[in-house]
Amino acid sequence: MELRSARAILWLLVWVALLCTCCYGRFVVEKNSLKVTGPADLKGTYECAIGNFGVPQYGGTMLGIVAYPKANRKACKMFDDFDISYKAKSGSLPTFLLVDRGDCFFTKKAWNAQNAGAAAILVADDKTEPLITMDTPEESGNTDYLENITIPSALITKSFGDKLKKAIDNGDMVNVNLDWTESLPHPDERVEYEFWTNSNDECGPKCDSQIDFIKSFKGAAQVLENKGYTQFTPHYITWYCPDSFILSKQCKSQCINHGRYCAPDPEQDFSKGYDGKDVVVQNLRQVCVYKVAKENGKPWLWWDYVTDFAIRCPMKEKKYTKECADGVIKSLGLDHKAIDKCIGDPDADKENPVLKAEQDAQIGKGPRGDVTILPTLVINNRQYRGKLDKGAVLKAICAGFRETTEPAVCLSDDIQTNECLENNGGCWQDKAANITACKDTFRGRVCECPLVKGVKFVGDGYAHCEASGSGRCEINNGGCWKETRHGQTYSACTNDGCKCPDGFKGDGIHKCEDIDECKERTACQCKECKCKNTWGSYECGCSGGLLYMKENDTCISKSGATEVGWSFLWVIFFGLVASGIAGYAAYKYRIRRYMDSEIRAIMAQYMPLDNQGEAPNHSHHIEM
Repeated sequence: MELRSARAILWLLVWVALLCTCCYGRFVVEKNSLKVTGPADLKGTYECAIGNFGVPQYGGTMLGIVAYPKANRKACKMFDDFDISYKAKSGSLPTFLLVDRGDCFFTKKAWNAQNAGAAAILVADDKTEPLITMDTPEESGNTDYLENITIPSALITKSFGDKLKKAIDNGDMVNVNLDWTESLPHPDERVEYEFWTNSNDECGPKCDSQIDFIKSFKGAAQVLENKGYTQFTPHYITWYCPDSFILSKQCKSQCINHGRYCAPDPEQDFSKGYDGKDVVVQNLRQVCVYKVAKENGKPWLWWDYVTDFAIRCPMKEKKYTKECADGVIKSLGLDHKAIDKCIGDPDADKENPVLKAEQDAQIGKGPRGDVTILPTLVINNRQYRGKLDKGAVLKAICAGFRETTEPAVCLSDDIQTNECLENNGGCWQDKAANITACKDTFRGRVCECPLVKGVKFVGDGYAHCEASGSGRCEINNGGCWKETRHGQTYSACTNDGCKCPDGFKGDGIHKCEDIDECKERTACQCKECKCKNTWGSYECGCSGGLLYMKENDTCISKSGATEVGWSFLWVIFFGLVASGIAGYAAYKYRIRRYMDSEIRAIMAQYMPLDNQGEAPNHSHHIEM
């Protein structure tokens, strides 16, 4: 047994060496900013490294004051033992507890700070070096508290920590603002994220936490993916076996495809249970399930498969097999033949294109470092740091959307606070039309003039928004004046703005007053005219029984107008009669001339006319 244990330890050391070499060791520390607002000599923005535990407030900020304990400065013990408490009091700012690095795990420091009432923990490095990521330890014993750490944590440099301690020792109040708003890119309306995981369910607390996360996050992930808000891709880490170990028993039991793709032994004991190569094959199967499901337009079925496989095919029950996996695949309606084809032959001495692509993806590109920690969540090509919890991860994903493009789930009360509910967020609003420029987003409210029923409002969004373009009058009359009296309505709204209609004067927005054309003598100006003002117009009449001619703004006699009218009609009548008689006479004359000419032509053919001489007689007489 001792020999086997020694071999297991040796093999684990080989895996550690591979972890440090095969991926070129490019690890990127994810950071957020810490802004000091007082005292004056410390004012400025400083970088700090996000801890890989607790709940970072992705997309948000947190204000507080820094406290440095007089005892238990490394926070390795409970603060109750020192009668120290940082629990918030009514009206007080949250406390960010500054502690020193060393003597215990980072997570233990955070847990003790949280129990003391701190809202966040700042760990000051104990040596001058670049920032590192504080990770969850592989602890033995009771580790239940790890999942209960909810406060955010950050590592700061030794030099910055020394400055904070000095200011606190001098009695200064150190005000800080922890800012995670730019910790994740948020370029557009879709978030791309990856989850690097493992099908191994015998690797301790980390394996338990990742399968618990998959089960709890499945519903939200499937809704986001199904509606096109996100693009999710699962990934799996494998390593290669060094050439000098390829023929060894350990390599053969941990690797497939002749040492090209390997995983550690699940129980870290080569003499029992499942082997690392079993894990590699199941990892490969899960990748192929995703690929086949995606080809069929249902990539979210991966979540169902992984959840059901963990429940139905656990290692402890000796069901971690292909037969059990095929049963899960069949129950989901997936093509197991297509999945088997994707998996290929694990015994072949050649590369597997699927696993080769997974190994290539492990290498960091751009701002994302190499993936070396399991589980790892990558959001918009940035590694997520913090507790693997449904609420915390959903907040981080919501922080990856461009403002105003977040799905409704990101704007729920459980995720963020709607700032538009208080004083309309300080934005413009039209209470009468129930229109506001305040838009609630995950990162906070935005004052932006709205688009309502196809009508675009323009303005600064804070003090002024005005409807523009065609159709603007359909929305609250374009914000212009409008009034109805005695069944008649007038409006100042036009496509170009607010302008009082004819017959009114004013600003067109708040007021339009009737113009008294009679009083201002702009109508009915003739001597006999009588003017009566009406709302929005006027009426003109004439005195002495005269008739008003609006076109000429004049009055004429009704009788004279009648006589003139009848005389005009008689002139027209007689003119028409005369024209008819003349036309008829001309017609008769032309017809007669035409008939005469025709008759003369006919008679000329059959009898001599009077004005022609008799024709000589040329007949010959024949004598008998």
